[in-house]
Amino acid sequence: MFKRLLATLLIVLTLVPVAGAADNRDELKETLRTLLRDNPDLVLEVLREHSETVLEIAQQGANQRRRKALVAQWKTDLEDPKKVNLADRPVRGEANAPVTVVAYSDFTCPYCQQAAGTVEMLLANYKGKVRYIFKQMPLETHENARTASNYYVAASLQDPAKAWKLYEAVFADRDRLVTEGEPFLKKVAQEAGLDMQRLATDIKGRKVKALIEEDMAEARKLGVQGTPYFLVNDLVVRGALPLDLFSDAVDMALEKAGAKK
Repeated sequence: MFKRLLATLLIVLTLVPVAGAADNRDELKETLRTLLRDNPDLVLEVLREHSETVLEIAQQGANQRRRKALVAQWKTDLEDPKKVNLADRPVRGEANAPVTVVAYSDFTCPYCQQAAGTVEMLLANYKGKVRYIFKQMPLETHENARTASNYYVAASLQDPAKAWKLYEAVFADRDRLVTEGEPFLKKVAQEAGLDMQRLATDIKGRKVKALIEEDMAEARKLGVQGTPYFLVNDLVVRGALPLDLFSDAVDMALEKAGAKK
């Protein structure tokens, strides 16, 4: 039965010219409508046999709709400047880069871990054009989140380069942070070459607490409701966007800044 129906469909398609008139297209639609109405199982059979293709087409459509919605949002964002404090925060990338990516993130969050990898690719792809600042929004639902923030901020006050080493090591082994907590953080801090005595003192100091509280207050003011959350200059990026969509935001920010891609 399926082969006969398929043959009928092919005959109909053959009878319609490539650049057929409107009447021919209408006739084809009506023929297909009748064919599928009389044989409803045909649709399910075709979908089952070509499920991967169907899913791929559906995903492409979803991505296109998502990109369209994001571009519309970013055009609005361009007219809404955001002010954030970047003092005493280590910078990754070119200090005078035209695009600044600011993260509000949490070391225990798997989506933040994923997004951190995407940011590394952005920095490589837009070398000299993007700089990166990592701000703290530790999740209250995990006890090791605030501890990890304490270690990173204290490390940044001691040596920004070593703080980035700690950042890389913690995200690379996020599962160990979640399960082991502070012993794991002490280990990666030592391996990063930090002064452990000074680090222990700074973690308990007012400066570290003040910087983290400032980041969290700033995030609340921006309306951040989950991690990760990014500002690409003034463009808002919520969640762990794939590289191509994140790159779209960077390209738009570069264009606004008058810089070449």
